Amino acid sequence: AAALPAAVLAVVLGAALCPALRAAPLPEFSGDQDFQLFLRKNLEFTRKLRGDVAALQRAVCDTFQLCEEEELLLVRQHLGIAQAPLEQCHSRSFQAEACFSQICAGLLHYHGSLASVLELLPAHAGLVERLQLDAANLSSNIQQQMEDLGLATVTYPAEGRGALPAFSSRFHQQVGGFFILANFQRFLETAYRALRHLA
Repeated sequence: AAALPAAVLAVVLGAALCPALRAAPLPEFSGDQDFQLFLRKNLEFTRKLRGDVAALQRAVCDTFQLCEEEELLLVRQHLGIAQAPLEQCHSRSFQAEACFSQICAGLLHYHGSLASVLELLPAHAGLVERLQLDAANLSSNIQQQMEDLGLATVTYPAEGRGALPAFSSRFHQQVGGFFILANFQRFLETAYRALRHLA
């Protein structure tokens, strides 16, 4: 069977995750006005991050002709670039604390990983640095709101968080940058769905 285009795959994955989200119980503070304002702001923020990641993905495509994920899957396995986990945001036993903590941990992971993209795209340094700053800000916004709501922060293991893989060649570095951005985009889509579900 032919490989699904990335956009179609994202829609299929989204459809698979949404029933679990819909089935999850809403926390009792979901009707809280401050909480709803927080969610709206962070949905907007997450949308902005997704737009910036998409712009960098286009830059990688234009600069290195690395545009199709399916063509690079073998190299990806060799590089071992992992996706930051977000299973707490679409598990049947949904808990806001665990989901928010995982979003924060993932944002910090990508904040670190983007250093590879910065090396790769010096002409787009301003955009990469803004994305790093925005990822850090979104993470601290969520942590602050969790404290304000009296939610416990769940700490996830920091192994390899944001640690840059050692690339053995320039081509591997380019493919690595491609997958860091593709993974970040998927992570943001899942985080966005989780925030929208709570809103």
